[in-house]
Amino acid sequence: MRLARSVCRYEAKLRNCAALRGRIREIAATRVHYGCDRIFIQLRRDGWPDNRKRVHRIYKEEGLSLRHLRPRRSRSANRRQPKRIAEHPN
Repeated sequence: MRLARSVCRYEAKLRNCAALRGRIREIAATRVHYGCDRIFIQLRRDGWPDNRKRVHRIYKEEGLSLRHLRPRRSRSANRRQPKRIAEHPN
């Protein structure tokens, strides 16, 4: 088959992600408006070698997400005058 033995016998090495999980939780707690992509950029600046897929997987496993703001009514809705009741057609 002409395959190298290293190809057939490759075994993935499991990594302990506890330190990375802690750092992601720490960034998410201090920077509430940071999503997964911004956290990834911050990790890269800090020197973490992990890729986007791993950061995204851990981000979702931790149940983190952006804070959803309650929709607010526009200010123009407060200034509107009450609807007039129709007195006749058209």
